[in-house]
Amino acid sequence: MAPEQPEQPEQPEQPEQPRPSLVDLERAILGEVPVFSAHDLDEGGISIADVRRLWRALGLPLNDDAVTFTGTDTTTIGALLDAVDRDAIDMDTVVNLARATGQTMARLADWQISALMPYVEERESGPTSVGSRVGTAVHVVEELRDVFEQVMVNAWRRHLAAAVGRVEALREIDDAYDSSRITVAFADLVSFTALSNRLEEDRIGDLVEKFESRSHDVIQAHQGRLIKSLGDSVLFVNDDPVRALETAEGIIKVIGRDARLPDVRVGMATGHVVTRLGDVFGPPVNLASRLTNIARRNRVIIDDETAALLPAGQFETRLLPARPVRGFGLLEPVTVRRV
Repeated sequence: MAPEQPEQPEQPEQPEQPRPSLVDLERAILGEVPVFSAHDLDEGGISIADVRRLWRALGLPLNDDAVTFTGTDTTTIGALLDAVDRDAIDMDTVVNLARATGQTMARLADWQISALMPYVEERESGPTSVGSRVGTAVHVVEELRDVFEQVMVNAWRRHLAAAVGRVEALREIDDAYDSSRITVAFADLVSFTALSNRLEEDRIGDLVEKFESRSHDVIQAHQGRLIKSLGDSVLFVNDDPVRALETAEGIIKVIGRDARLPDVRVGMATGHVVTRLGDVFGPPVNLASRLTNIARRNRVIIDDETAALLPAGQFETRLLPARPVRGFGLLEPVTVRRV
């Protein structure tokens, strides 16, 4: 008979590890935890009025009594106010820059979340799953936070350098530093509203992303600048009307000639615009928008000022019958084609 085996002592149950929470995700993104309220900063010598003004300019919510600020937040606000105290910059300019940064970063953050969510879902459903989407998101943030921060700062510096170059290159002799004579164009998806009512949400998102990304690539290839995307349209500018027209033709080729995508139409106008917070304003912007509504599918409509700047040997233009255009009275739009 085999000897009896001694009884094994029962192993104590391991406590279940709590799942990561949204607080853990926020901590992973910030790299630290909030420890100060606005009142704490005020007691530390940073005026609560200045804190409110800067934080709200950044577009961030503020409750004076809530623990909101990290050590990095406090250092950053303090550095900005110190620059004002040293007369390196004035407070109104700081607030304007903070507002521009806040608006840009809010859109960037939404865009990044939209781009990362499918990746997080894919990882969580695969062999690297940690048991929750938030937990996987924490891991992704910890792995990528530093490298994306480096990319963001470097991209900002490169775009700042490019923007300075544009201002100098486009400056007029008279010179408002923020007024330039450029060609402005809207590219608009045809019947997008009706189409979006028939599509599932994911399909709409894919369509908009494809339209924006392809348009962006074409604009960059022709040395233009994407000003903004509005879902079913993009606004871009170029200091060279020929390149602007080539951009429009390129967008029509990659969007309108793709049977899987809606047709596209482009309106274009040239003149002086004012630049503010990365956007452009002025009659050419409004006129380009109006001309877009006149253009036929996969065609470009331009104004007479743009037409006058196109080399006659390369392009043929033709006046269309005059029609009322809101804000501009009777207007003769111009069609254009390559010779």
